[in-house]
Amino acid sequence: MQPKPEAIQETIIAQTTNLSKWYGQIISLNDLTLQIHTGVTGLLGPNGAGKSTLLRLLVGQLKPSTGSVLLLNQPVWNNPHLKHNIGYCPDSGNLYDSMSGFEFVKFLALLNGYSDSEAKQRTQNVIELVGMSDQQDKPITTYSKGMRQRIKFAQALVHDPELIFLDEPLNGMDPIGRLKTIQLIRKLGETGYSVIVSSHVLHEVEAMTESILLIHQGQIRAEGSISNIRDLIDEHPHQVYIHCDRPRDLGAICLGLEHVVSVKFDQTKNGVIVETIRPDDFYTRLPEIIIEKDISVEQMFSPNDNLDTVFKYLVH
Repeated sequence: MQPKPEAIQETIIAQTTNLSKWYGQIISLNDLTLQIHTGVTGLLGPNGAGKSTLLRLLVGQLKPSTGSVLLLNQPVWNNPHLKHNIGYCPDSGNLYDSMSGFEFVKFLALLNGYSDSEAKQRTQNVIELVGMSDQQDKPITTYSKGMRQRIKFAQALVHDPELIFLDEPLNGMDPIGRLKTIQLIRKLGETGYSVIVSSHVLHEVEAMTESILLIHQGQIRAEGSISNIRDLIDEHPHQVYIHCDRPRDLGAICLGLEHVVSVKFDQTKNGVIVETIRPDDFYTRLPEIIIEKDISVEQMFSPNDNLDTVFKYLVH
């Protein structure tokens, strides 16, 4: 990926005006008017808030029911000339499972009009960028959820788009994969790319950017600096569920951290539930712990999403 110095100066790269989308009697987005600037923007909201619908409208996969969408000051719907400027990593895991990761990304590069040799080189570059070089020749059907997320990220980058849209890209990744992907997203923003990334987990978005759009029930409830949202959340303990091969060893270590207030064990699933009052510190320290102690983590998520508290506060 090449730096884009001409894009670093803050400008409006996407905007909607009175945008609505409904499916029959179900309203997914309701009269949305917003502006998104260059850099990394976090689209934050609980599951079902309308994040995926908004991203699909922004990339031109869905037609608005009412209102308008502009990317780079151009209408996005039915505008094929914009497609080369857009990279999209959907939340859906449906891929060409019979292909290898390399074949999949190269195939999409060829569809973008590159020659076979250039498509091959571009594919190699982006697969290395997302950390999938050692898995690139294996069939996608053998990939874990986290590996699928990375290969989808690679295909979104292969044609070097100016605008990159990522829908829950960290779902299913282990802690190390999450950390590396967050670092890559930050680097893209720093080198002039514009990235709109959705998530329902506050600490993930906070690690990528300070600029957020908070969406709830199809409407933007807040926008601006994430530090203001963090002030609302910090008084509430944050729970993290970790499924690993040595939960008691990990729990004992976590209990020794000053910001961890409790540790519980799920005996049936080799799980440990850690409750912390400083989630940012915990998520920063966790990769170091599992590497140092050689603990194998299979899954990690937050069972009580503290965003619910923030949304209730904003709505009421």
